Amino acid sequence: MRKTCLLVLPLALMLAGCGSDEKKADALYRRAEASYAGGNYSQAKLQIDSIRNLYPKAFEARKAGIRLMQQVDLAEQRKTLAYLDSMMAVKKASLDSIVGKFVLEKDTAYQEIGNYFYPTQVVEKNIGRTFLRGQVSEAGEMSLTSIYCAGGNIHHTAVKVSVGDNFAQTPPSSDSYETTDLGRPVEKADYKQGSDGGVIAFIAANSDKKSMRLEFIGDRSYTTTMYANDIKAIAELSGLARVLSSIEEIKKEQKEANLKIRFVTRKMQESAAGD
Repeated sequence: MRKTCLLVLPLALMLAGCGSDEKKADALYRRAEASYAGGNYSQAKLQIDSIRNLYPKAFEARKAGIRLMQQVDLAEQRKTLAYLDSMMAVKKASLDSIVGKFVLEKDTAYQEIGNYFYPTQVVEKNIGRTFLRGQVSEAGEMSLTSIYCAGGNIHHTAVKVSVGDNFAQTPPSSDSYETTDLGRPVEKADYKQGSDGGVIAFIAANSDKKSMRLEFIGDRSYTTTMYANDIKAIAELSGLARVLSSIEEIKKEQKEANLKIRFVTRKMQESAAGD
């Protein structure tokens, strides 16, 4: 008889403990529900995680927590998407206010993405000119092209811009090429923003200057003056690039949020079907 009592006592204590855990887990779940209802999604997620960590055997509360976590995830993504939609409207308004300053060149027969140029730097207005030209793709990627046609070949692959003792210089271009125009040597080299040695940012920071020194660097150097029109063109294009790249980034985040919404919605539907 004494042996039976000894066996029954631990079992009763265990059942009592389980019941206590269920009550504590249920109370924590109610707090998570309140946090979710109040829009405090981070707090709700922490409380749901606590149910799993503190009360691993509170199965009913854990199941309810999983369902609530899905609702929290869905609400978070919808809130994110609403914010991104509002930001997109702001950026598109900014784009609409400045895009008229630029010329879009795009041949739809072979180009999916066109390029914006400043009107003073379009090709037809600059034949035979040695200068630094800027362009921005519709996706917001900016680049510079150094165009040299001032005499014999110098085989240049880099440029340097300077104002007084301050300067910026591109690394050697990985995309340079040479040709001739009516027997006259023409050299071009491209530099993408981010791999331009800070030249674009330097020009934009000095957009108020009337001129700056422009040096073409190759087997030998050639120095000329970069005047206000070209400085302004590159500075204005830099601003356009910021707006367009922001729009592209928002598009990526919108796509990600929509994918997450579809994923969570499908999981919720699967859970409902399994109940």
